[in-house]
Amino acid sequence: MAETPDTKPFSPFEWLLAGRYLRARRKEGFISVIAGFSFLGITLGVATLIIVMAVMNGFRKDLFSKILGLNGHVIVYKVGEPFTDYVDQASKIAKVPGVTHAIPIVEGQVMVSSSAQALGALVRGISEPDLKSLKLVSENIRAGTLDGFDGSQSIAIGQRLANALYVNVGDTLTLVSPRGASTPFGTAPRSKPYVISAVFELGMSEYDKTMIFMPLQESQRYFNKGAEADVLEVVVDNPERVDQFAAEIRGAGGPTINTTDWRQKNETFFTVLEVERNVMFIILSLIILVAALNIISGMMMLVKDKGRDIAVLRTMGASKGSVMRVFLITGASIGVVGTIAGLILGIVFCWNIEAIRQFITWVTGTPMFDPNIYYLTRLPAEINPVETAWIVAMAMSLSVLATLYPSWRASKLDPVEALRYE
Repeated sequence: MAETPDTKPFSPFEWLLAGRYLRARRKEGFISVIAGFSFLGITLGVATLIIVMAVMNGFRKDLFSKILGLNGHVIVYKVGEPFTDYVDQASKIAKVPGVTHAIPIVEGQVMVSSSAQALGALVRGISEPDLKSLKLVSENIRAGTLDGFDGSQSIAIGQRLANALYVNVGDTLTLVSPRGASTPFGTAPRSKPYVISAVFELGMSEYDKTMIFMPLQESQRYFNKGAEADVLEVVVDNPERVDQFAAEIRGAGGPTINTTDWRQKNETFFTVLEVERNVMFIILSLIILVAALNIISGMMMLVKDKGRDIAVLRTMGASKGSVMRVFLITGASIGVVGTIAGLILGIVFCWNIEAIRQFITWVTGTPMFDPNIYYLTRLPAEINPVETAWIVAMAMSLSVLATLYPSWRASKLDPVEALRYE
């Protein structure tokens, strides 16, 4: 039999026939059910992958902003001698292009106690202007004020720490430090009461339940530092370029200083997040692959069921290419429409993820995304357009590839063999 000339690719006739195959009659309902499950699998796979990656991105972004919003991007410390010239060093480093702040810090571990409770905490000595320059703190004061912070013997504490100690602004806390006065019998712990002048909530539970801010000069007296600072925490305008800034800062500060940066301090933490994110992407991509395999099985059954129709079309002049495109359109439509539905579902879910979390917590009566475990007080979701586009492209590509073999089998069907036993 002579090969018939191919019809115009993707002609209205091919789309019409593919649409009829998608709308199966009652006796072909089983094939329609398989197509429905394939559609649902693609939809849920794409939506799940978008949601999980958005949550991972949001989690990383929120942690990144909280950690860098409170800590310096480059940490400057003195080598081999006390850091007493921190004021001069801060002024030199502040002149480096791209440096926004150079903040002297005194740090120490203490036990903080109220009339009801005693807990461990981290004290950071910092001046009032520098504390106000940390927007993460100054814009999240829940009670009290930072005004007059330097001129008083007061402290600012986190909301969770205040709740755990059952205190509020105006109450007194006692701080106990092992770095006390030296006596013939050893070092005596230093104990001193302080009034709470401000309560902040940074949105990261680890900071809100352990952090205490104290005026810089008072912290030097309390920890017996004299005129020293522990480190200079330098804030730059582009944290991703800390390597370049660190070299320039060392050049400005001279040979007696050295530096470390936020990447080195949090390297393990962010590496674990990145590995977890990549592994989750690979695992969840398998859901889309399984859904694509469902398309293959459904299309193979459709080709087998439509053998007589294919034979009739071929004897009426339909070319092999036309038959192949009919089944290609049929299978690809399931994947493409399912991918679009999954994209819409994933985006809508991400936009309302915090409300969904609160609803699930209310229904189950158990906290979902406990901040004591996950550090953050809300469930974040940050949709990356490029990453989402890759997910959509991958799902559509797998869906189209899944239809190639069944469509090729349909085009190779011999009309004589198909009609012999009809």
